Amino acid sequence: METQTYNYKVVRQFAVMTVVWGIVGMLVGVIIAAQLVWPALNLSEIGPWFSFGRLRPLHTNAVIFAFGGCGLFATSYYCVQRTCNTRLFGGKLAAFTFWGWQAVIVLAAITLPLGLTTGKEYAELEWPIDILITLVWVSYAVVFFGTIATRKVKHIYVANWFYGAFILAVALLHVVNSIEIPVGLFKSYPVYAGAVDAMVQWWYGHNAVGFFLTTGFLGMMYYFVPKQAGRPVYSYRLSVVHFWALIFTYMWAGPHHLHYTALPDWTQSIGMVFSLILFAPSWGGMINGIMTLSGAWHKLRTDPILKFLIVSLSFYGMSTFEGPMMSIKTVNALSHYTDWTVGHVHSGALGWVGFITIGSIYYLLPRLFGRPQMYSIKLIEAHFWVATIGIVLYIAALWVAGVQQGLMWRQINPDGTLTHAFIDSVSASMHLYMIRVLGGTLYLVGMLLMAYNTYRTIIAGKPVDATIPAVSQVHHEA
Repeated sequence: METQTYNYKVVRQFAVMTVVWGIVGMLVGVIIAAQLVWPALNLSEIGPWFSFGRLRPLHTNAVIFAFGGCGLFATSYYCVQRTCNTRLFGGKLAAFTFWGWQAVIVLAAITLPLGLTTGKEYAELEWPIDILITLVWVSYAVVFFGTIATRKVKHIYVANWFYGAFILAVALLHVVNSIEIPVGLFKSYPVYAGAVDAMVQWWYGHNAVGFFLTTGFLGMMYYFVPKQAGRPVYSYRLSVVHFWALIFTYMWAGPHHLHYTALPDWTQSIGMVFSLILFAPSWGGMINGIMTLSGAWHKLRTDPILKFLIVSLSFYGMSTFEGPMMSIKTVNALSHYTDWTVGHVHSGALGWVGFITIGSIYYLLPRLFGRPQMYSIKLIEAHFWVATIGIVLYIAALWVAGVQQGLMWRQINPDGTLTHAFIDSVSASMHLYMIRVLGGTLYLVGMLLMAYNTYRTIIAGKPVDATIPAVSQVHHEA
């Protein structure tokens, strides 16, 4: 009988590009953070291409869809093969998802600095690129669900439920929000208008967070935390409850982005209520992940990869407490449009998404390149501490800046006029913006350490494809 192997080639490609795009995304983030402190860095005398307004969507797209997206492709392709005990479905189609996704990222890096944008948050790319995204995503769904359909194990492990929900939901979100009328090769207008357009955009925008940046990465958590800890998931029943509660509730939370706008008040209230309900399944998942370490807490002393994975869950818990609190209208009256929101987003993006991805890629790389472990465990340890300090500086600075801004904007003189001009709140925030630059720089330094560690691991090893065990040998892998 011919020996069958897993398809690790596409996993390797996505894993390496996760590190590469991570550096690019974080570097652009540090540049635009510095532009807010030193405006001359916008290079306005050269042209508009390097201005904050052009680079900011490049930063969000690079971190979310390039870094985060490549991490999701890599880990989902690895996880679905291992837990289904079968080779990835559609070999050439899987290769197309890699090259197609890299093409999307490169096109974003070209068009956004040129100012070619729809202006929709997290959906800035123009219609030809949207079509390419759709083709790649449908191919991704065929590969992923095709692998599940041809599985050799009856049970579908819970991580695959989360990955599957993420793939289906993102397809729905992308297609509905990106329905647009082209008026040229690089320009289009949405079919929605006014408050309806805002509602559709933030239904998409918040669920991009809910499904792309949460559900997909929870699939990562449910596979890599138990594997690295060497322990089964704390409660499989809780993981199933977590799944169904999360995917039902998240879809309704988007209107909390539109408090005190033209959106009908009842719609805003629904968004707030579902955001508060969302707290329960979110913390259920966090507790399930952290409690998986029961009986293995001692491993945290010596295993920096486990530190990344577990601390990511702590940030997940913190962000999913903070988010519902900020959705309460009275809190939102203070926080909205301030840097508190930016701090909240980055505690989730750098702490939860960044750390769970980094930990998972550190787990994968030695296995993909035939090495017993990464080149340097000490470098992983250094990466963890540098990045953690960077996140704390970043989010603490912006929490303080945000609350300060909200309080200054609402302060009123006895005659009813505003006490502070807007520029006063900007001036008061400058020293905090400098701390943000420092925090972001430390996080970027961590990514550079990871890149060096990755390079040394790859050149010391060689690409390998693990053998698929015979069905009689299989005990459920998780």
